[in-house]
Amino acid sequence: MVECNVLEIWRRRLMKIRNVTHNKKAYMDLLLLADEQEDMIDRYLERGDMFVLEDGGVLAECVVTREGDGVYELKNIAVAPDCQRKGYGKRLIEFAFSYYGDCERMLVGTGDVPSSLGFYHSCGFTESHRIQNFFTDHYDHPMFEDGKQLVDMVYLKRERPGGV
Repeated sequence: MVECNVLEIWRRRLMKIRNVTHNKKAYMDLLLLADEQEDMIDRYLERGDMFVLEDGGVLAECVVTREGDGVYELKNIAVAPDCQRKGYGKRLIEFAFSYYGDCERMLVGTGDVPSSLGFYHSCGFTESHRIQNFFTDHYDHPMFEDGKQLVDMVYLKRERPGGV
């Protein structure tokens, strides 16, 4: 048991999250796992902050935009397929939420599928609102997740205690 704790401390020292400010397109492959249409990513990539979680290589990344008045939006979060369900996505969200001292509310939009909604609920998000027909109106091809065609975008929010 003690060895596991020492190993976890050692692993945390190797893991780092850094802000990517230049050449963000070099990280496009992983972002495309979460948003498979590159021109949609281009709409927020340069105006957003990109964070990369590394541990012997890039394991996860996200892009967050400042929407104003203490509101930020998690536009994209992606974890390498062989690293999913190991807590990396959750760590990246926790980092992003704490990184912005003035963040009173974090928003995220996702497809209406149980796996995605369950992940965000486990990270402290609750449903905010929906945008009807978002995926059918804004993407040039049908989008599927977990075998289900995406139609509406579900927005979730996480508020800082004492915030908005």
